[in-house]
Amino acid sequence: MTLALVFAGLILLLLSGIPIFAALGLTASAILLLVEGDMDGVGDAVYTHLNKPVLATIPLFVFMAQVMIRAKVIDDLYSFAHTLIGHIRGGLGVATVMACTIFAAISGSSVATALSIGSSAIPQMQKFGYAERDALGVVAAGGTLGILIPPSGPMILYAIVSEASIGGLFLAGIIPGLLLALMFSGWCMVQARRRSGIDAPDWAGWSKATAALRRSVWALLAPPVVMGGIYFGVFTASEAAAAGSLYALLVAVLVYRNFGLRDLWHCAYATMRTSMMVFMIIAGAAMFAHAITLVRLPVGVTESVTAMGLGPIGFILVVMALIFVLGMFLESIAIILITTPILLPTMIALEIDPIWYGVLLMINLELAMITPPVGMNLFVIKGITNAPLGTIVRGAAPFVALMLGGLALLVAFPGLATWLPTAAGFGR
Repeated sequence: MTLALVFAGLILLLLSGIPIFAALGLTASAILLLVEGDMDGVGDAVYTHLNKPVLATIPLFVFMAQVMIRAKVIDDLYSFAHTLIGHIRGGLGVATVMACTIFAAISGSSVATALSIGSSAIPQMQKFGYAERDALGVVAAGGTLGILIPPSGPMILYAIVSEASIGGLFLAGIIPGLLLALMFSGWCMVQARRRSGIDAPDWAGWSKATAALRRSVWALLAPPVVMGGIYFGVFTASEAAAAGSLYALLVAVLVYRNFGLRDLWHCAYATMRTSMMVFMIIAGAAMFAHAITLVRLPVGVTESVTAMGLGPIGFILVVMALIFVLGMFLESIAIILITTPILLPTMIALEIDPIWYGVLLMINLELAMITPPVGMNLFVIKGITNAPLGTIVRGAAPFVALMLGGLALLVAFPGLATWLPTAAGFGR
């Protein structure tokens, strides 16, 4: 009963449109005042959550993405993918997925990926005979890879709330992210062969492909610089974020030579705004976690699951179904911060690997980005194309099925997520 009341109250606040941090803080305050009669300990809880060096990764990765976008380093990505494989039937769809995958590994944002790649890819695909819904669907779905492929903002938030290793989570997202990208690409090829009227541009030739590679090589090297350093133990996650930011600045200033002090100011300002928003949300989450711990809500959930006799797989299936439904109505960040503190003790009791669960959660949150009525990527695509929302939803529907298939694979074969972090020394 307590769980239902807390959950219902928080969801109503979020659906009312107030900011996430305010909804979490108000819910926590109400619980503490009703149960304890005061709010002692809230300040310590918030300070403990915010006094973590790993939080430096948030502004640093945001700054890295802002610099790469501002210096137009990203613009060469789609051009390279299009030149390399666009001439194959269905190749434009594959090039779009490829560009989304690389951009996701730089920006860490699904919305930014869909927005940046979509503005170039959608007109090009329609020019060569792709149905509107197919072009819109592949960009909406490709954009979701920003949640799973590191560095991912939601992944960092989950790591902070669950105290899982950020480096381990980053590495765990690589193979599942590439697997989903491969599944998306395969569907694009199949879809192109089933549709009549889809053409492909002529092969540009190796000279143009090589020239496109030279232009995009600096963007292509950014993910290996960050993730390679983590895998080989050269960097911690925080140091990798700093190295990525420095790399982006050097490329923008020394290679592209289109980045001045005004651009630095814009990037720093955008980074500050985004980071402060995230830190406020973390503070609200700290209050919420403190409140539900005092009323023993996580313990109650653990006892209920134990009484039901659910094993690890049964528990995961129930949770994934719940999060899929929540994803239709709530933002990804809200889902992470509401569910993780409640479910974490049960996961520990059932010996569920938090890194494995984190990857499953990220895929489910990807689904939330393209499932109505609140799928953010659907509205981003509508904003840049003015296409009917129903057309975008129909275009994204096959990719929802593919993501569910990917989720099932990860449940059946946890090693797809856990092998790489284990090999790099990020064991349980």
